[in-house]
Amino acid sequence: MNNHSGMNSTEKKAALTLSSVFALRMLGLFMLLPVFSIAGKELGGYTPALIGFAIGAYGLTQAIFQIPFGWLSDRFGRKPIILFGLLLFAIGSLIAAFSEHIYGVIAGRLLQGCGAIASAVMALAADLSRDEQRTKIMASIGMSIGAAFAMAMILGPGLTQWLGLSGIFIAIAILALVAMLVIFFLTPNPQVQYVQRDAIATPGEFWRILKDGQLMRLNFGIFTLHFLLTSFFVAFPIRLNDLGIELAEHSWIYLITMVCAVVLMVPMIIVAEKKRQHARVMLFGVLLIAFVQFAFGMSQFSLLWVTVAMVIYFTGFNLLEALLPSMISRIAPLSAKGTALGVYSTSQFSGAFLGGPIAGITIQYYGMDGVYLIGAFLAIVWAVFLLGLKNPPAVTSYTLTMPDISHDAFPSLVEEIKAIEGVSEAVALPEAGAVYLKVDKKSLDPKSLEKYSRGLAH
Repeated sequence: MNNHSGMNSTEKKAALTLSSVFALRMLGLFMLLPVFSIAGKELGGYTPALIGFAIGAYGLTQAIFQIPFGWLSDRFGRKPIILFGLLLFAIGSLIAAFSEHIYGVIAGRLLQGCGAIASAVMALAADLSRDEQRTKIMASIGMSIGAAFAMAMILGPGLTQWLGLSGIFIAIAILALVAMLVIFFLTPNPQVQYVQRDAIATPGEFWRILKDGQLMRLNFGIFTLHFLLTSFFVAFPIRLNDLGIELAEHSWIYLITMVCAVVLMVPMIIVAEKKRQHARVMLFGVLLIAFVQFAFGMSQFSLLWVTVAMVIYFTGFNLLEALLPSMISRIAPLSAKGTALGVYSTSQFSGAFLGGPIAGITIQYYGMDGVYLIGAFLAIVWAVFLLGLKNPPAVTSYTLTMPDISHDAFPSLVEEIKAIEGVSEAVALPEAGAVYLKVDKKSLDPKSLEKYSRGLAH
């Protein structure tokens, strides 16, 4: 294991291709958010409630299949499960594309969500990377999702005006097929597939995660964040339309919003990381969202003030979307990190599902203002929960993969590793051929772990 300073060619290809797959898939999902509540009015059987259900429907099946798809990838291999998930996503997109009735689109959206490949992709990334480079690949995937969201907000309205709703669904199917080609032809094949308990849930660990108050605060947070996002976009495009702005012109508003929000978000992330103020910065982000939701629910604004409010909203959203997964990774128990991430993802997609139909029903019976006021109330509840959140410890998760070490050697090996300065926690997982660590990089000498990562300890 040479070249500890940077990624080798396999890791670079894994980072590029897997980030591309995530981006292509999420771009397709996100492109519908800013357009569907307007474009969907042309479908047969349209009601605001059914539009809301169609927007959130993929989240229901994502929440159901997120964890099982990870287990299936352990049994049948990462690539076959990823390809199968992308195929389901593509077929669901085509069903929605050729449906003229809202129920057909809902069926397509439900099938889209069945392709829940996130944990399988993360496990493949772990299979293809060395311990000291894994964080870079995971960060690359995370950044690709953020970039896909911003691009979708900007591209979605213009493409829908040009292609129509069915054309957008066909484009989403094409993106999924391109992602399949990337996986099949360009993504490296792992030499060995390991049991990746830091990426895939373990059945016996669920109760441990569910009774952890700190983790459940974060799970409630990601549930609420995506509930608010989905419900917001059931109503907000209609508000822009009511201001006399054509759908294609919405792209310019989202472009301004996204650029300004990122500029404002970055200094807050720096403060959270450098000053160890994650909980306070997250609370500030939630209050930004609550403020905008309440303002939209109580008043009608001109285009200028709507744009300013959107910048504030997405500053808070992007801030929380960046901090929440980082917090989960740092707080989760070492041997149950995959389970913690699985519960987190299930919470996220459950929120995305419920936000759509609840917003649609609210619009149908109480009007759009009710959607924003419900969102404001839920954000305040979230802020109250955050008051008990602790800042994460100043440690980084690290995995030592040692497939050649005998099971009997792991207990003494772990005690030896624990004695190294900078190692705060170590857990052996012999079935995975690995030791999971939490380390303080400021006090850890990286060379002290080299002999273990090379499998030469015993």
